Amino acid sequence: MTVQKRDGRKVKFDKEKIKIAVLKAFIDVDGEETAYAKEKARDIANYIESLNKSMTVEEIQDQVVNKLMASIRKDVATKYIEYRYRRKLVRESNTTDKSILELIDGVNDYWNSENSNKSASVVTTQRDYLAGITSTDITRRFLLPEDVVQAHDEGTIHFHDADYFAQHMHNCCLINLDDMLQNGTVINGTLIEKPHRFLTAMTIATQIITAVTSSQYGGATITLTHLAPFVRDSYNRYLKKYLSWGFAGKESIEWAKKDLQKEIQDGVQTFQYQLNSMTNTNGQSPFLSVFMYIGETKEYKEELAMIIHEMLVQRIEGLKNEVGVYITPAFPKLLYVLEEDNIHEDSKYWYLTELASMCTAKRLVPDFMSEKVMKRLKNGNMYPVMGCRSALTVWHDKNGQPKFYGRFNQGVVTINLVDLALSSEGDFDRFWELFEERTELCHKALKCRHERLEGTLSDAAPIMWQYGALARLNKHQPIDELLHNGYSTISLGYAGLYECVKYMTGKSHTDNAEGTVFGLKIMRALNDKCNQWKKEERIDYSLYGTPIESTTYKFAKCLQKRFGVIEGITDKNYITNSYHVNVREEIDPFTKLEIESKFQELSPGGAISYIESSNMNDNIPALLEVMKFIYENIMYAEINTKSDYCQICGYDGEIQIVKDNDELIWECPNCKNRDQDKMNIARRTCGYIGSHYWNQGRTQEIAERFVHLDDHEYKECD
Repeated sequence: MTVQKRDGRKVKFDKEKIKIAVLKAFIDVDGEETAYAKEKARDIANYIESLNKSMTVEEIQDQVVNKLMASIRKDVATKYIEYRYRRKLVRESNTTDKSILELIDGVNDYWNSENSNKSASVVTTQRDYLAGITSTDITRRFLLPEDVVQAHDEGTIHFHDADYFAQHMHNCCLINLDDMLQNGTVINGTLIEKPHRFLTAMTIATQIITAVTSSQYGGATITLTHLAPFVRDSYNRYLKKYLSWGFAGKESIEWAKKDLQKEIQDGVQTFQYQLNSMTNTNGQSPFLSVFMYIGETKEYKEELAMIIHEMLVQRIEGLKNEVGVYITPAFPKLLYVLEEDNIHEDSKYWYLTELASMCTAKRLVPDFMSEKVMKRLKNGNMYPVMGCRSALTVWHDKNGQPKFYGRFNQGVVTINLVDLALSSEGDFDRFWELFEERTELCHKALKCRHERLEGTLSDAAPIMWQYGALARLNKHQPIDELLHNGYSTISLGYAGLYECVKYMTGKSHTDNAEGTVFGLKIMRALNDKCNQWKKEERIDYSLYGTPIESTTYKFAKCLQKRFGVIEGITDKNYITNSYHVNVREEIDPFTKLEIESKFQELSPGGAISYIESSNMNDNIPALLEVMKFIYENIMYAEINTKSDYCQICGYDGEIQIVKDNDELIWECPNCKNRDQDKMNIARRTCGYIGSHYWNQGRTQEIAERFVHLDDHEYKECD
């Protein structure tokens, strides 16, 4: 009896190899070699030998599967099939070669527009992408089940950040800067002790941020509240100096305040320049958000207000580009909390809100969070999102106190709701059957994310797990205790709610009737799934409004391939983010935010709403009215203004998107410059600012956005 190998060679049949392969499958399932396993392996090997005919390797493996499936051990058959699939992938030619060459040669549009804050031509970014290509290849061939990989490729789900999955890395976090600054930390083996002045604290903060964002793949957030005590330290230092020099008390206070103001200016400037000039190991400036919340402290309100004021002033000014012109930087993203102390004209800190509105008009930030709404939704708590939008749930420590800083998100898997609807062919019973199947597939993929982190030792990222950013674990200690019981979250994302509802009902989810009812039903069903898994596994599954920056294009292309072009559903190269209103829908800003607030409330894992705005630099009162509306009605929203500059002619109005031979291109309307290296574009991508351009799908979405807030006065009807 001979066996034909895959390369065509014929060799003598060796039944011992069959026994070994079958036994391996049994041991993988049972954890040991049992008498039954040895007997079954021997029987299968003898049976194949008894056929006494030449066979190929695949035919022999088919016989093994058939025999196992006919036995009582179908679980072993499944394991053998999985083993067979993995061996097949290993044999296939290396899938990374072509991607690597295209990246290095700069000939692949995917890499050139994969991330709107990374330049694929820069060697530091290329190194990150090269590692990512390898990680993705390993992830696909060895770490994920075949059905998850297939669903990801088909676009029915999206397994996010596969380019980092091979390593034991998490997504995003709230940095516990208070612990690290007050108690000291260690960076690259160097002890960093508690600073004693504001400028030093700001410098150390940028070093911490760079180290932290190099040890995860998502965004990070700090709060300025943790820096406020060092403002007082600096003031006391200056006051003591002038008193020691013999100045009178009043005069000493006056000079100390002047010196303090200069130090705050220097500290904020250091922070801004450091963050935007440093590159972390992800090949970009740290993806950071900065939380500005006066109500977060009772003792240091005035110091905190001084930092917020200076950060807004310097952000309005901007940073200089390579030709020396002030432009809008992408980071840090600013999160400004609207609260009773700053939302009314007679509020103590109204001047900060006015400044925030001017900053938004010119530089696209800050984004706005409502203390009033968040406290209503989060059991009386107010806290920041992690990076762009990912949000923690409320968790209490052993003393019963709510804790947010030092917590993190494990990762995201997103369900494509548009594909779900189209696959059901409009049949509601079939829709909910598929809903069950695909959410459980997402659950399976999310468990892969969780299990990849389980067993990770604190040594993998000392700045995170040992030195205060997230924990103070011992060396060699697993991080497992931080993965359970709600300390960290893991996110079920969703995308394309608008198209899903439109296809199933013929209505938009904004109709406040059938469409809205069905959209909310889907959201509640997704939350029910998360709550079910959370209860069963003690893992904090949470529903998340996915931003899908480059994935929007992938989803759209997969839908067109599977279902063709369907008017109003698949007739564009993008799908709508999360629960957002269709970007082309003509709707006023207040109605949009009011409608979306219902859906945002059902996205406890994080989501952000937006309104698109024209140039509002000369109409700040209109922005302030929108901000007041946000405070009363929605937890988290942004106002998308524009901030562009043409380096050829100096034009600083809106750079246009034009179509040339079916390709969307950025063009200066003044001098017709199309050289992207000689213009600065800042646009909201998916909650954060992008400045390195986008793929064709996202560019089309940006071009088609309806402007909700225009620079004109509304006339009241008679």
